[in-house]
Amino acid sequence: MTSDASAADALPAWVPPELPTDWLHVLRSPAVSPCLRQLDSFLEREWAGHQVFPPRASVFRALQLTPLQQVRVVILGQDPYHDDDQANGLAFAVDPPRTLPPSLRNIQRELQRDLQLPNAAPLKLERWAVQGVLLLNTVLTVRAHSANSHRGQGWEQVTQALLEAVNRGPATAFILWGAAASGIAQRLHSRHYVLTSPHPSPLSAWRGFFGSRPFSRVNEFLVGEGHARIDWVEPQRG
Repeated sequence: MTSDASAADALPAWVPPELPTDWLHVLRSPAVSPCLRQLDSFLEREWAGHQVFPPRASVFRALQLTPLQQVRVVILGQDPYHDDDQANGLAFAVDPPRTLPPSLRNIQRELQRDLQLPNAAPLKLERWAVQGVLLLNTVLTVRAHSANSHRGQGWEQVTQALLEAVNRGPATAFILWGAAASGIAQRLHSRHYVLTSPHPSPLSAWRGFFGSRPFSRVNEFLVGEGHARIDWVEPQRG
C-alpha cells in the first residue's frame, strides 16, 4: 500500500522520471508538488480537448538538457510559441529547418553584431542548453494559437521554484529580456550577474535590445568566474 508520504512525492505521469535528479528534487518539494497536481488536472483536460504546445514529451526539455548543477546562464522567456511546429520546450527556440520567429531572428541579429560575425548559421539553441544555458519559459505549455492561455494555472509557482534553486547556487548569469522577465531581478542574490534589456520582439527590440551585447558581456562574466565561454554559434567550417 502506498504511504501518504510517497503519494505526496509522486509526480504526474507527464513529468519524465529520467529528469536530472537535482531538478526532480525541486519538483518533489512541498512547495512545488501541490502546484504540479493542480496542473495535472488542468493539462489533462487541455490535452483531451485542444492541441497543446510543446509536445508532451518536450514540456521539460529545458531541464532535461541542462541539469541544475550545470547551469551557468539563465535565459528566461514567457510562454511557448503558440503556432504550429514551433515550440520545442526551450525558450525562444525552434527546431531546424523551421523559419526563425521574429524574436529569434532579432536574437540572431544582435548576436552577429555583438560578436562581429558577418554571417552565422540559423541559431540552434539546443547547442546553448548543453553548455549550461537554461532556456526556461515562465509558463511551460500553451494552447495552440492562443497566447498566454496557460497562465495562472500553477506554472508560475513551479518555474519560480526552479529559478530559486538556481538563485541558491553559485554565481550565474541571468539574461532577462522584457518587463516580465526583468521582474525577477530584485529577487536574485547579489553574487549573480543580471543583464536586463527590452524584449527582442519586433515591438521592442529597437528600444534597447539591439546594442545590449548580452552574449559578449555574459562571456566576460563567465571568464571572470573561472568558467569557459559559451560557444554561441556553430564553428565555421572551411
